[in-house]
Parts: sequence; C-alpha cells; structure tokens
Amino acid sequence: MCAQLLREQFIPAAPERVWEFFATPRNLDELTPPDLRFRIVSQVPEKMYPGLLIEYRISPLAGVWLRWLTEIRHLREGSYFVDEQRLGPYRLWYHEHHFAAAPGGVRMTDRVTYEIGWGPLGWLAERLWVRRQLERIFDYRARKVAALFGGAPARGA
Repeated sequence: MCAQLLREQFIPAAPERVWEFFATPRNLDELTPPDLRFRIVSQVPEKMYPGLLIEYRISPLAGVWLRWLTEIRHLREGSYFVDEQRLGPYRLWYHEHHFAAAPGGVRMTDRVTYEIGWGPLGWLAERLWVRRQLERIFDYRARKVAALFGGAPARGA
C-alpha cells in the first residue's frame, strides 16, 4: 500500500535563486542529515534535466549501506521536477518538487509517494520506523532551507 508525505515551506527569496539551488544536483548533499552518510557516487552535471540518472549511497543504519538510483522523470524549468527511484530501498519512490512564486518569495511543496514492499512486514516497518525517518529527514531539510534562505521550516501535512 502506498503512503504519502506532504510538506510545504515558504522561502523568502527570489524564485530564480531558489530554483537554481534545487536544480543543482550536488546541493542535495547539503539537505540530507549527516548521520545518513549520503553520498552522490555518479557524475552529475551542474543542472538537472529530464532523464538524468543520479546514483547515491546511503547508510540508514550503522554498517548498512544501500545503493539508490533515481531518475529525473519530469522537469519544467522554474516550476517543478520529479525524481523517481529506479533502484533502491523502496518498491516505489516518486518525489514531486513544486515551486510557485508567491508574494515575497516562493512556496515550495514536496509530495513523496512511496511504498516499501515486503507485504505485512513492510507495512509494519513503515508504521514503526520508515515514516518517522522520512519525517526526520524532511524536518532537517526544512531547517537547512530556512537557514540558507530565511523563513520558517516547512509544515507537515
């Protein structure tokens, strides 16, 4: 069964500046909690584009390393992009990043649709651990975005 995480954050910065930051793949490092030991292992261009494959390594638990490969499936310059897992820890990972100009800045919305798989065991893992981990990761990201651009951290939905 699919689950969804939805976050919104107002960023008091020029839309072009916000887009430039988020459309630069190497900046993902800065938005990920250090304890995940996140590393981009593929060569990445300065700017993302539809069809771009990005390979990462993450360690969600001490001593456990996972390979994660995502593809930038859709992109509309200045407006949105979608990354979709091709290989990794989820049965399904579809992350929409939306950016809408708003008075004084940008309204950023993240919608992550995900499924763990593993039947009843996956359902239990999602309820007991995965959901909290995702919320923690996105809380960290919201604080980093607020520190970089100003404003308040994201609101969960």
